[in-house]
Amino acid sequence: MIEIQSKLPMQGVTIFSVMSALAQRLNALNLSQGFPDFPAPPALLEELSQATLDGFNQYSSGDGLLTLREQVAAQFLKRDGLQLDPVSEITITPGATIGIFSAIQAIVHAGDEVIIFDPSYDSYAPTIQLVGATPIHIPLTTPDFSVDWNKVKSAISAKTKMIIVNTPHNPSGAIWSKQDWSNLIELIQNTNIVVLSDEVYEHLIFDGQQHYSALSFPELRHRSYVVGSFGKTFHVTGWKTGYCIASPELMKVFRQVYQFANFCGVTPVQVALANFMQKHPEHIAELGSFYQAKRDLFNAGLEQSRFKFTPSSGTYFQSLDYSNIRPDLSDVEMCQYLAEQHKIVSIPVSVFYKNKPQDLRILRFCFAKKDETLIRAGEILSSI
Repeated sequence: MIEIQSKLPMQGVTIFSVMSALAQRLNALNLSQGFPDFPAPPALLEELSQATLDGFNQYSSGDGLLTLREQVAAQFLKRDGLQLDPVSEITITPGATIGIFSAIQAIVHAGDEVIIFDPSYDSYAPTIQLVGATPIHIPLTTPDFSVDWNKVKSAISAKTKMIIVNTPHNPSGAIWSKQDWSNLIELIQNTNIVVLSDEVYEHLIFDGQQHYSALSFPELRHRSYVVGSFGKTFHVTGWKTGYCIASPELMKVFRQVYQFANFCGVTPVQVALANFMQKHPEHIAELGSFYQAKRDLFNAGLEQSRFKFTPSSGTYFQSLDYSNIRPDLSDVEMCQYLAEQHKIVSIPVSVFYKNKPQDLRILRFCFAKKDETLIRAGEILSSI
């Protein structure tokens, strides 16, 4: 037997796989993993079928189909008034996660430090560790999951190479305000720190609030990577297609890494998305109201429950505080209890932390589900 030394010895099976398997074993209602249980737009599926029939089945450009990059640029121009060069500033990737991975690999070196905010997406820290750098975890302030800027100021050092932002935020649904961005700009303006902004839920913003992209601030325009996801926007998470945007200088080093992580995205998927976006601009325009209605339907079912919550500001996740119900249980234990005793599955928020808060009594539920699924979930949770 050869001796094998893992680069990520502490990494096991993700909580998403564990909870989805539990839901399947118990035949429980699954509101854990973040994907819709309703179909993609029929016109989009027709575009994919037509793309394959039309012969778009070979490699595309490594940087992505130009027509799709142009559609991404058009979205930023319309929403943020931001002029992007599709050729030198936008790369299509097979999912947002590999975009995050490539950006970190391109900029961060062994011995560097990267600031991330907990609770955080579980790919950030392992990717940082793989380059020999150190993730610096700063916990967000509960219950609103806001940033303590004094902690950020204290965490920044000569070793800080990158700060990772996630807005709208998974798992909490919180969004960064313009003031948050101003606070970040003030702290890093005289440094060499790069911002990696995970904006995969950019179109899922509720109650008339506004999404601010890192790229919309002139002070961050040439020091930021922005990562997005078509899967989240078009209800096709299994298509694994996303994008990364950066200045030409940052994109050059991104592509140097990305070309060896994955040669190109899936060609017919890119064709389908580009054609659908051009023909159906109403889809993105209506996406916020579409998911807000689902959030409101789910929350309406909880009005008579013992859970405490503030309506999510973005994403398709709702956090519920169960401290009035079973404060004796950790959030992992509460998830097990709900699954086994009430046949409903969620995600414990503590798994998104490096240092799990002992007093955190919050679960994450996905409301990207059919209306009947959400109504049934409300009935179950109100009975507890």
